[in-house]
Amino acid sequence: MSEQMVTARPTREEVAYALTSGGVLKPGWVDAYARVPRQAFLPDTIWPYDMATGRTVHVSRTEDAQAWRGYANADVPIVTQWDDGEHAGRVPGRLSTSSASMPSVVFRMLDELAVDDYCRVLEIGTGTGWNAALLAHKVGEENVVSVEVDEAVASRAREALDRFFGAPVEVIHGDGRAGAPGRGVFDRVIATCGVREIPYAWVEQTRPGGVVVAPWGTGFTHADAVLRLTVDATGKSATGRFTGPVEFMKLRAHRSAPIDHESYASGLPSAPTATTTSDAAAALAATDRFSPLTFALGLRVPACTYVAAGKVGGTQPHWFYGRKDRSWACVLVEDGEAVSRVWQWGRRRLWDEVEGAYAWWVERGRPGWGRFGVTVRGEGERVWLDEAGEWV
Repeated sequence: MSEQMVTARPTREEVAYALTSGGVLKPGWVDAYARVPRQAFLPDTIWPYDMATGRTVHVSRTEDAQAWRGYANADVPIVTQWDDGEHAGRVPGRLSTSSASMPSVVFRMLDELAVDDYCRVLEIGTGTGWNAALLAHKVGEENVVSVEVDEAVASRAREALDRFFGAPVEVIHGDGRAGAPGRGVFDRVIATCGVREIPYAWVEQTRPGGVVVAPWGTGFTHADAVLRLTVDATGKSATGRFTGPVEFMKLRAHRSAPIDHESYASGLPSAPTATTTSDAAAALAATDRFSPLTFALGLRVPACTYVAAGKVGGTQPHWFYGRKDRSWACVLVEDGEAVSRVWQWGRRRLWDEVEGAYAWWVERGRPGWGRFGVTVRGEGERVWLDEAGEWV
């Protein structure tokens, strides 16, 4: 028995029951789930996330078809490409660059898209083609256009869609930031990759009253939040709210460079030490990257990446890295201690900024994702709190 099959995995029917009973798989999408299986769009070699071990594992359909099918049916994300296709071998690569999202996330976002029969839909990020196939089953193959930046990924998805439907679903090899120029106006736009801002081309290519759904994030953590926008009657702007956390691979043009910790923290031995009794330190230690707190901090502390290091002996460092210079801060939180040590270095006093952002969040009643929204216009986008009454 293979390592992957030590733990039995739920069947596709069991996953459907869990998604339906959990309110994620809505009646309007049950038929698509039943008739468009994810496994029809997966390559022979995949790297699914294994819930039992908490790690990404290599699975080959040729070597273990039962394990491959088990993961294909499971509600887990599956990496299908590493390092923009430069990866080779069985071990995971450095950066996952294409995947099949977990079904619970897929159907949650499709539900928020609110497609009607015969809607024209533009998808940004084809990936395996499964999401495009679900949409095509719902609205018709001729009404779906999908854009994929990676030529090899686009080709594989195009072949899988043609094989499954016996009819073409248009897959464009191109930069999704530009949408699909020359393809007319769409009723819906959905992105299956995370963005740092909404490209205005998506608004321009959506009809008045149409909907744009995309994972949006600040780069403070890897997590995003789903943003649902409605284009106004003029077709010149779109506005809407966040609906909850997700995590997606980023649009290639919106990727952040990896943090080189040593290049930041070289000044640590000479950095002045301070202390803080702020509740912000304890709150960070008690939360995770998917929380409303880290989302709000990302909005209020721009161009900054936060990393919670592993806890050792009850002590956990929390690092903040400036993205436009080499400013950094570190707060060391110890279990049971009311006082935390703080180091700051560089032009920005990043821990001071985090404390100020935390106080702002608390003063406004610790708002969750649904109280925040975005308005997108030709000159750019603005994030707001509570009915655009306060720009963030």
